[in-house]
Amino acid sequence: MSEYEFVTVWNIDAPVERVWDVIENADAWPEWWKGVLSVTELEKGGDNGVGSIRRTVWRSALPYKLEFDGEVLRVERLKLIEARAFGELDGHGLWQFEAVSDDRARVQYDWRVKTTKAWMNLLAPVARPFFRWNHDTIMSWGEEGLKERLAR
Repeated sequence: MSEYEFVTVWNIDAPVERVWDVIENADAWPEWWKGVLSVTELEKGGDNGVGSIRRTVWRSALPYKLEFDGEVLRVERLKLIEARAFGELDGHGLWQFEAVSDDRARVQYDWRVKTTKAWMNLLAPVARPFFRWNHDTIMSWGEEGLKERLAR
């Protein structure tokens, strides 16, 4: 399996509470995040979401889709959401939230995954820069969609 580490930072002109509410509600991601085709809840989890499992299908900027499950491992309201991914990607993701001011938030997403699709692993030595570009593009779609959602 090929390993990847990505760090994405979004600076959002909105209170951290509003940013949290939108990102924490993963079921609604397809409504505002161009890269998310569907989110299906497989396991409910506890009141704070820990233990919940969702299957997400992602649209790529390249001609392929990715589908994987995410299990919420840890939630600290307005601070972080940690999850493990398994399926076509295997690894961990960590959303971190920071109130920069009353009306500005900083969001950092750390994504450490391995690809499990044979064709991706086979092409990784030459396609790695394209996979990185693709990830960055999908995350920029998320940032744009989040800003539009919060502007409503």
